[in-house]
Amino acid sequence: MGGEPCFAGTRVPVRAMLDYLEGGDSLDYFLEQYPTVSRRQAIGFLEEATNGLLAAV
Repeated sequence: MGGEPCFAGTRVPVRAMLDYLEGGDSLDYFLEQYPTVSRRQAIGFLEEATNGLLAAV
């Protein structure tokens, strides 16, 4: 995927999830569209991103 971060074991870029959420779609809808991404992976990414942002403040 040209160095773009993807969910482990998939070819789904993390950016795809962020785009869905930014567009107002739910996490459930994203997961329905990308069944190779687990809920655990998606939540894990969001938690890590949140922790990274909060640590920078």
